[in-house]
Amino acid sequence: MTVEASTQAAPPRPAAPARHRPVFVIALFLALAAVPLAVTLGLPAHWLTLVTRAMIFAIAALSLDLILGVGGLVSFGHAAFIGIGAYATGIMITEGQTEALIILPVLLAACAVFAAVTGAVSLRTRGVAFIMITLAFGQMAYFLAQALSAYGGDDGLTLYEQSTLAGFEPFANRTTFFYVVLAVLAFCHVLVRALVASRFGRVLRAARENATRVTMTGFDVGRVRLVAYVISGMIAGLSGFLLANQTEFVSPAFISWQRSGELIFMVVLGGVGSLHGAILGALAFLIAEDVLSGLTEHWKVIFGPMIVLFVLFTRGGLVGLLGRLTGRRDG
Repeated sequence: MTVEASTQAAPPRPAAPARHRPVFVIALFLALAAVPLAVTLGLPAHWLTLVTRAMIFAIAALSLDLILGVGGLVSFGHAAFIGIGAYATGIMITEGQTEALIILPVLLAACAVFAAVTGAVSLRTRGVAFIMITLAFGQMAYFLAQALSAYGGDDGLTLYEQSTLAGFEPFANRTTFFYVVLAVLAFCHVLVRALVASRFGRVLRAARENATRVTMTGFDVGRVRLVAYVISGMIAGLSGFLLANQTEFVSPAFISWQRSGELIFMVVLGGVGSLHGAILGALAFLIAEDVLSGLTEHWKVIFGPMIVLFVLFTRGGLVGLLGRLTGRRDG
């Protein structure tokens, strides 16, 4: 599973060690919190839904950055966890169970089991082999979703209800739902930040640079990576729960390898190894996608090369660019 800096298939490395800028991160979350107010003051109403969707994918990108940016593990099947979370939510709602306090433990357990099983196999490989195995597991989940004919199969599953929370309906109101997603994003950011700053995170980061040396110091690198993989999958599953409630629809497209590729783009666009960079990358990716699609029906012809050129010529992604503009290094 491991794609270390010394291998040919190594992922983009952070330009500098991750550094936390509390002021910048606080400003980012305050700006997000102000979006509903901006909508009431004249910002197009669809931006509330757009930013909500972007924050949901920011949670998934944040989870991927834990294993990609910190652990050096390039997963091309990460969207499978989004799909597991979304389908677990959709199936339970369809069967009459809408309570989030029951749905969440089930979907988190499902993501943890899938991550533990697939991670145990994938982590035995290196470089391109790991990328291909995670891709294969992701496609297995994709075809399984297509085979669920009782729950829509290839056509997807329409949800006629949304989840409830302790009897309340926080997902029914767009503004309330926005702040629920924002709170979940903030919680996940704090959680992943704490993991990265802990001894666990330091071992994970050191293993990216030289797994053999870390093993010689007495740490079980395989176990650390597997735990990180499981945590990452569970966080991504949480984004699937939120996505299902926002779209009121679940589809095998949630699990496609193209979606996994988009998550990698978001992480690289924001700045690999920078946790708030993953949030910025997701926001920039989806907002740019929305703006360009409003300009022309051939927007993908513009969007694709634009993203590629930005990644090629902007070292460190958006975080690196902002750091150079402000004269400070960030991560």
